[in-house]
This record gives sequence, C-alpha cells and structure tokens, in this order.
Amino acid sequence: MWREGEPSGPDYVFFQSGFVTKFRRRSVLTEALAMFSGLGYRVVTVDAGNWASEDDLHDDVAAALDFPSYYGRNFDALNDCLSDVSQVAYGWTSADTGLVLVIDNIDAFWAEKPEAGFLLFDIFSSNARTAALFGNRMACLVRSDDPWFDPKPVGAEDVQWNRVEWLNSAREGEL
Repeated sequence: MWREGEPSGPDYVFFQSGFVTKFRRRSVLTEALAMFSGLGYRVVTVDAGNWASEDDLHDDVAAALDFPSYYGRNFDALNDCLSDVSQVAYGWTSADTGLVLVIDNIDAFWAEKPEAGFLLFDIFSSNARTAALFGNRMACLVRSDDPWFDPKPVGAEDVQWNRVEWLNSAREGEL
C-alpha cells in the first residue's frame, strides 16, 4: 500500500493532499503509522473518545506535544504553541523526520463539538503549512468510525481520505 519509490518517498502521498488525512479502518491507520515510524517520524496519539469538553482536547494535545506549563488551553494558545511546534521548539526534535499527530475516535466529540474539532484541524493544518516552509513535516491523521465523515475544508482544503480508503466501497467492512 505505502511503497518505496513514491515521489519524495512514501510519506509524500499524505502531504500532497493536505496536512490532515481521514482514516476509518484501524488496519489502514496502523499500516500508515508503521510507515511513518519506519521513516523516523515522531508519532503521538490522542484519543478523542475520552474528550467530554474542549478542556479535555487541550489537556490531551498539550500533554502529547509537550506544551509548556503556561499553555492557556484555548484555541489562540493552541495556535501559538503549534507555531512553536512547527519550528521544532518542542513536541519533537530535529532528529525526527517529522511529527504525526493521530486523533483517534473523533466521532462522539465531533458530534458534540464540531466547531472545536474543526478549529483543531484548521489550526494544525495552518501550522503544518508553516512547518513545511521551514523544511519541517507535520501531519494529522484522524480516525473516524463514520465512513462518510466529512469535516469542512481545513487550511482552505478539503480533508481527504487516505489513498487506500479513497473509494467509498473501500471504507466498508471491519474497523
């Protein structure tokens, strides 16, 4: 599925369609994560299934990305900290090929707080674009049980399904 010899490497397919990519099947996500890990990316995972509030979102993301203790736990502060992450100030090191933030089980939180979920994706995408300008790679992989999960465009781009599950028929079956 993820092959050597892709333009600029197998991670290229994730960045060519934007910095936030949707997944449904755990097996497909697991394979993508193995590819990223094998290429030297730092992979961090947060479980949105445990989020009952925006505070939970901020607490998990801050812990996963090693935000400083003064993090304000709001979306302006998230943007500021992700700006620092994009320049490798914290959250990962220059020894890492890049950073992959995995957001698993987004469905319940998205149903209750779609605006907060959208802001998280949009802020991440914007800062990942900034990271690319500095030669840094950041990706956000979002897993949903919903085969029709369709957040608004983030970073002025539609959030695409990964290339294995791109066809509607490929998202049917096991999780």
